[in-house]
Amino acid sequence: QVQLVESGGGSVQAGGSLRLSCSASGYTYSNGCMGWFRQAPGKERKWIAGIYIGGHKLYTDDSVKGRFTISRDDAKNIVYLQMNNLKPEDTAMYYCAAADRDCHLVNAGDFGYWGQGTQVTVSS
Repeated sequence: QVQLVESGGGSVQAGGSLRLSCSASGYTYSNGCMGWFRQAPGKERKWIAGIYIGGHKLYTDDSVKGRFTISRDDAKNIVYLQMNNLKPEDTAMYYCAAADRDCHLVNAGDFGYWGQGTQVTVSS
């Protein structure tokens, strides 16, 4: 049984940083693409970053490029999302997700495993 557990969310002022963690059990990085999504109030959930089996990083939301970094600790089976220079528009519930295929073979709707989410709130 696959379980993804996020942590690291919280409240921060604009310009601050947070690091989200996603601990996986029953799933390893070699199984497929792992990614981060976010859903702001009243908006659809959106894929923002992914990491390939081979470690290559993918950012699917231009608004996070240069500010957010996805990474992975293969030994610990944890995926991270380092978020710097946070803005109020980054306020959202952040979800870790995993797929059964590599990132270039999936769309946002192909992620079958999800964490419960962690809230990030950025104040101005």
